[in-house]
Amino acid sequence: MESAPGFHSLTEERTASLAVEGSLPGWLDGSLVRNGPGAFSVGGDTVDHWFDGLAMCYRFGFDPGNRAGGAVDAADAVHYRNRFLETDAYRKARAGEFDGGFATGETTLRERLAGLLDEPYDNTNIVVERVGDRYLALTESPRAVVVDPVTLGVEGDAQYDGPAPAGQLACAHLKRDPATGTLFNVETAFGRFNEYHIHALDGAGERRHVGSVETDAPAYMHSFALTPRYVVLTEFPLRVDPLRFFLPGRQGPFIERFAWEPERGTRVVVVDRTTGEVVAEPETEPLFGFHHVNAFERDGGTELVFDLETIPDATAIGELSLETLRNGELDAIAGRLERFTVDLGGVTGVDRYRTGEATVGRKMLYDDGTALPTASPARWCRSHRYVYAMSMDQPATGWATGVLKHDTRTGDAVEFHDGGDYFGEPVFVPAPDGPEDAGVVLTVALDVDAERSRLLALDGERLEERARVELPHATPFDFHGRYFPELKTAA
Repeated sequence: MESAPGFHSLTEERTASLAVEGSLPGWLDGSLVRNGPGAFSVGGDTVDHWFDGLAMCYRFGFDPGNRAGGAVDAADAVHYRNRFLETDAYRKARAGEFDGGFATGETTLRERLAGLLDEPYDNTNIVVERVGDRYLALTESPRAVVVDPVTLGVEGDAQYDGPAPAGQLACAHLKRDPATGTLFNVETAFGRFNEYHIHALDGAGERRHVGSVETDAPAYMHSFALTPRYVVLTEFPLRVDPLRFFLPGRQGPFIERFAWEPERGTRVVVVDRTTGEVVAEPETEPLFGFHHVNAFERDGGTELVFDLETIPDATAIGELSLETLRNGELDAIAGRLERFTVDLGGVTGVDRYRTGEATVGRKMLYDDGTALPTASPARWCRSHRYVYAMSMDQPATGWATGVLKHDTRTGDAVEFHDGGDYFGEPVFVPAPDGPEDAGVVLTVALDVDAERSRLLALDGERLEERARVELPHATPFDFHGRYFPELKTAA
């Protein structure tokens, strides 16, 4: 293994039935599909940023087998497969033609956007999501990759080409309303008038334009928030001047065209899901964040709440360069869980900023260091009590060494640190019945000495290990996973 565990390249692709040590609940019979960068050396070159590694997917298929009494038989196995996504970007890189990405290469912003219009970048290494009857690997490009969820083979791509307005950049994370099954996303369109286009995808994957929000200088937004009535954008002050599109010559990587402008503050834009109307746009202090945990409404929809993992500014993007990560020089990326409350009725209070009749307030939930926070999918668009996240030092001195469960009601936190040296994003899978935290937390841990990774299943209530599965290799640190209960066919 290279000197920086977790930021190494994995060239081996495996399909195997792996033994389970411990017990798994009988209802856990779907599949966990994870996505992330699998290789950082392409065509003899090394990418500059963690976000630019070539996409690799991992599938963990849970087969109930001989489970009795709600537990797995010792002879049972988890069906494992890992595979590179053989996209255009992958083929070009293998041929020595890697042409840049999020923070690698010398492509100008203008060239980048022209490419998004002509042949958008398809190194979709962030997450796999089900849209209609297809499974799509996603990144911040409007071009998704269609993946066979069993073989992890690429079956083509998907890009909207209908009459509804579209953009050249997209949020990497779709948001699903579990009550209706409808998915939402936000795309940024650059032009004479810059806009954020909000669209909805119904159960068949058909796209509907919800509304658009104008902006003078588009912000970098990785995700957004969703409630039963509203789409909520957090327009951070990491902005790009569209006039920079026309600057000649090489300008450095794509993301470096964005500038941190704290004097702008952070605009919170609340859009009605039905009418597309902007109903509020209060402002708060300058901040930055990648991931919204969840959002919900209170008091008949007159107040909405969203939890967001924040950092003070956008320096975290530079801290995630591959050189910095491999040198262990982390000192800024540990997040903090904050709760934002938007009062649509004009109530004022301490630490609130007013724009028209709406106000937004902030409350610190947990500031001891987090990364990649998640909530139970059963609580999406509803009030949630528990947040699961990677546990980081604050300030960060290295990769996550544990898994955290935070109680937003009491402020209590429980951590798990066994079974490995470093941990990835925890994915909570709710049990069919029981309280909110009844279920299992699935995470991948890296054991440096053994040079192996293992899948761990933790009890959602006590955050104690229930089962582990030893993988045939050490996997690089990935990004996000989704549990799909409908994927029951063993690989």
